[in-house]
Amino acid sequence: MLSEALAHLPAGRIGLAVSGGSDSVALLHLAAATGRDLAVATVDHDLRPGSAEEARFVRATCHRLGVDHDILIWRRAKLSGNLQAGARAARYGLMADWARHRGIAHVLLGHTADDQAETFLMRLTRRAGVDGLSAMAPSFRRDGVTFHRPLLGASRLALRGYLAHRGLEWRDDPSNDDARFDRTRARRAMAALADLGIGAGHLSQVARNLASARDELDRVAGDAARDIARRDRGDLLIGWNALHALGHETRRRIVRLAIAWIAGAAYPPREAALERFLARLDRQEIATLGGCLATFDGGEIRLTREWSAVRDLTADPHETWDRRWCLEGPDEAGARVRALGPDGLSMLADWRLSGLPRRSLLSSPSLWRGGTLVSAPLAGYANGWSVRLADDRADFPLNRVSH
Repeated sequence: MLSEALAHLPAGRIGLAVSGGSDSVALLHLAAATGRDLAVATVDHDLRPGSAEEARFVRATCHRLGVDHDILIWRRAKLSGNLQAGARAARYGLMADWARHRGIAHVLLGHTADDQAETFLMRLTRRAGVDGLSAMAPSFRRDGVTFHRPLLGASRLALRGYLAHRGLEWRDDPSNDDARFDRTRARRAMAALADLGIGAGHLSQVARNLASARDELDRVAGDAARDIARRDRGDLLIGWNALHALGHETRRRIVRLAIAWIAGAAYPPREAALERFLARLDRQEIATLGGCLATFDGGEIRLTREWSAVRDLTADPHETWDRRWCLEGPDEAGARVRALGPDGLSMLADWRLSGLPRRSLLSSPSLWRGGTLVSAPLAGYANGWSVRLADDRADFPLNRVSH
């Protein structure tokens, strides 16, 4: 029964991402039937003429169901690279901001077994390994919000049958038929594979099998990391000899998890770039990847945030900065959080007493009011403020990059 997929929703108000397509509209009706307190958001990417009408359709549907609804408009700069990947990243960012500002901790997504199978085929064309081919995570955390995929066990056909049986409408996205996009080609390949008896359920099961293998590999890497890695405030220190003695796959996973923990990236670095990074570490050379800087500190590798990755990043006090730092202190009107940088460090004569290297302090969080440095807790200048890692960044090596 489809309703069983939503039988164990988290406590509190639940957010839903609803585009107007059959999958998310079915999710909306199924969630509404539970009687839970819901709020819905629709992201209008404004990439094609029909997107605004689809958002209005969702709004009208929510109105009939008595569910709060917001339309989130993506105000974007000129896109370059992968259009759908850029739109997906923007969608998650907007949804997370929307949820946080409304006090919503959990958001449901309408991904299905068909999405699982299509993603498997798309990653297969890119020669992905165990991680890339593993199943989508049933839940994952991003930007302070937990996203859930309760319909991964349901097929698109079943969801459309559910809607049609009740006379409920949805809106098809015409870009789903655009052969320029990888997902469209994957859907067509799925139709061809059906002649061989290979359906979405088969490929979804393969992806789940690989996810089990991935989780076991991560467990082994996590156990090893606990023995050879330690935290130094926001940095990670890993024994070089101990890391070098591990098998390549375990070593690769530890370093990848470390980069994700420090940089807070939504997706892991590409394998080729990660291999180049590892090769530099093997030669005990300074290396950078994904906004993370690796240097050598005695017999240990020190992994820290790269200053160039955060030099232009600002936030209001009491908001999470760089997706991992929380500053706490008195009200400070007009103040902003940003990286300490060389200008801030030059104002602190005693920064060396902090015990952190200069490279680490450059990217550390600090509070400014205009050109005046108010606080730099990690550099030893607290001035009534303290700093801590956000809850979802404080548990290395347990956290894993979401899929």
